[in-house]
Amino acid sequence: MTALISGTLRLSAARVVAGVLNGMSLSSALPQQQAHVPAKDQGLLAELSYGTLRYFHRLDIWLKHLMQKPIKPREQEVKAILLVGLYQLFYTRIPAHAAINETVQAVKLLKKNWAQGLVNGVLRNAQRQSQELQALADNNETCASSHPLWLQKALRQAWPDHWRDILQANNQLPPMTLRVNVRHYSRAQYQQRLQAEGIESCVSVSAPDALILKQPVVVEKLPEFAQGVVSVQDESAQLAGMLLPVKSGDRVLDACCAPGGKTCHILECHDTIAIDALDCDAKRLERVRENLGRLQLDAHVLCGDASDPDSWWDGQPYDAVLLDAPCSATGVIRRHPDIKLLRKARDIAALVQLQADILKAIWKTVKPGGVLLYATCSVMPEENQQQIAGFVQSHTDARILDITVTEGFNTGFGLQRFPGAGDGFFYSLLNKAVD
Repeated sequence: MTALISGTLRLSAARVVAGVLNGMSLSSALPQQQAHVPAKDQGLLAELSYGTLRYFHRLDIWLKHLMQKPIKPREQEVKAILLVGLYQLFYTRIPAHAAINETVQAVKLLKKNWAQGLVNGVLRNAQRQSQELQALADNNETCASSHPLWLQKALRQAWPDHWRDILQANNQLPPMTLRVNVRHYSRAQYQQRLQAEGIESCVSVSAPDALILKQPVVVEKLPEFAQGVVSVQDESAQLAGMLLPVKSGDRVLDACCAPGGKTCHILECHDTIAIDALDCDAKRLERVRENLGRLQLDAHVLCGDASDPDSWWDGQPYDAVLLDAPCSATGVIRRHPDIKLLRKARDIAALVQLQADILKAIWKTVKPGGVLLYATCSVMPEENQQQIAGFVQSHTDARILDITVTEGFNTGFGLQRFPGAGDGFFYSLLNKAVD
């Protein structure tokens, strides 16, 4: 890799990080920079971007310790370059001399001559002070966990027996998990297909259609991916298709459905149902249509606001509703480390109100005797068990049904899965009383 390409790669990673620091999501910032990096280096670009954000709070504290005065706010790209440099030194196998030289090269590409000596000096100083920096990580909670203080406190209060494990899991690389389309293969049959291609996997304990890969691969290498034989979906997310009780001939709604993974899983398991796939984001609904097309499945795709059924609902009640509610996404931080930077404590109350509004509105679309499965990818009680507790208290026709899944914490109002084997998810199954 030439110095120019190496510097370009580091600069691209830094611009991803700077984009997130300026409020952009990682899923939006990364694609903008991928065009500047050769295909063979895309993996390293992703690693530097994700890794720097995953350990941002620790790296940021280290950077402040290493500098005599903070970088000016207008120099976010220089700060991001330094953070990427620190990540390389402490969390990758890139030789230190290469990490430093190529990070300095990134500053040269910015044409900020004043910053070249700064970057070189800070990174070399970090090498010399590695033990001192580690001591900082051991003695500072934010540095140790690499989480914002508000989130640490919230998790500690909510889950006194689990909060440390949650924080640790959030900083781990998540596995690549597959969902086998049972219309084509059993899980065991597809596992044999993978093995024949040299792709090692193990079965999920809790999700009957899930295979967990020992090492991630590009989807193009998955046998018959283009033919709809398999999809990528975390095992906790796959539980929705298993927990929603659906029978032949049922009318089903997947509210807030994009990008369509749960819609498709329900259809894979039940081919004699009619399903409406609803989302308010027209652009994300294109992803739903793409997934349906690849899997050769059929659903009625609707663009509409789940909190306002009168604007899209035909008045015919549903036998089963899946409400995958908008949430803080605090259960999927390991897949989206930018959440630690973008999510704020003040966001939770607004999300709780939005969830309550949607749940109340969608409930009227459920047929008496029908069911609603409430789901979030959150670990915050306000969005989960407290949300359901408030709902059943104000809706006397709602009854909580038992969820029988081996892995997870029974809150009394639903099942909370913590990030670990799968992502952090909450499920609550509600039955609507017959008049």
